[in-house]
Amino acid sequence: MDTLLVILIDGIVYSSWLFIVAAGLTLVYGVMKILNMAHGSLYAIGAYSAASMVGWYFTNGYVPWASYLVFLAAAILAGAFAGLLIERGLLRVMYGRDEVVMILVTYGVLLILEDVIKLLWGVEAYFAYQPYSLVGRTKLLGITFANYDFVLIAAAVVIGAMLWAGLNRTIQGKLLRAVIHDRDISMAMGINVKRTFFVTFVLGSALGALAGGLTAPALSVVPGIGIEVGILAFAVVVIGGLGSVGGAAVGALMVGIARAIAVHTYPQVELFVIYGVMAMVLVVRPQGLFVSTVARKI
Repeated sequence: MDTLLVILIDGIVYSSWLFIVAAGLTLVYGVMKILNMAHGSLYAIGAYSAASMVGWYFTNGYVPWASYLVFLAAAILAGAFAGLLIERGLLRVMYGRDEVVMILVTYGVLLILEDVIKLLWGVEAYFAYQPYSLVGRTKLLGITFANYDFVLIAAAVVIGAMLWAGLNRTIQGKLLRAVIHDRDISMAMGINVKRTFFVTFVLGSALGALAGGLTAPALSVVPGIGIEVGILAFAVVVIGGLGSVGGAAVGALMVGIARAIAVHTYPQVELFVIYGVMAMVLVVRPQGLFVSTVARKI
């Protein structure tokens, strides 16, 4: 029973982190049909920004509880600013190109951002442990869990709910869904598609950086962290279906639980279980579990 509880909680915590990372990636693809290979680097920018602000904040002896607002705001602003520069400076002149071309373009951005991160923050590891330990620990059935992990779960639920409500219960969300369904007809109806692209990419970038900010207190922030995270996010959105936020949630849950089972029962296969889940899903559903319906033009 204890092992099952640990597997369940560890799996849900890991799934929550994966969903927050993958949500921005799948949102951008769903609207813009751009598989942003630089999404992991945006995650890394958020993590480094948050870790830097945590170090500065606690060094100056400010009120500890306000540190959560400070490092989350730093991550979101850094991600949004990076997304703004990428969209305005590069992607805007590339719209309408083949999806493969856009993948190559964003891969180039990935390589650039990895070097920029090293120039700004160096190659030393950053540690932002204070917010993680500040909320303490909770004992369940004799097993101690960090309360910060439950905060991460709550954050994933809130972000998922906000995305769902924004897409389904607001006028802007309905306009966005119209752009997703048919870009040309949306332009003919007077929707500013380029502005929609801009807002979507900045929002997706901010979500990726927010994921980095949320997880910075739970791990050491080191060079190359964005590449690993980007691969994991790609696996999640492929499982769930490119462009589906709900699919990203299901894909993250499948990967998180499968990884937790592997870690606690047969850790030698931890590195392979994620891709094993992806392979099994793609054999049955090559387009992913919840791929959006595509209108066929005749």
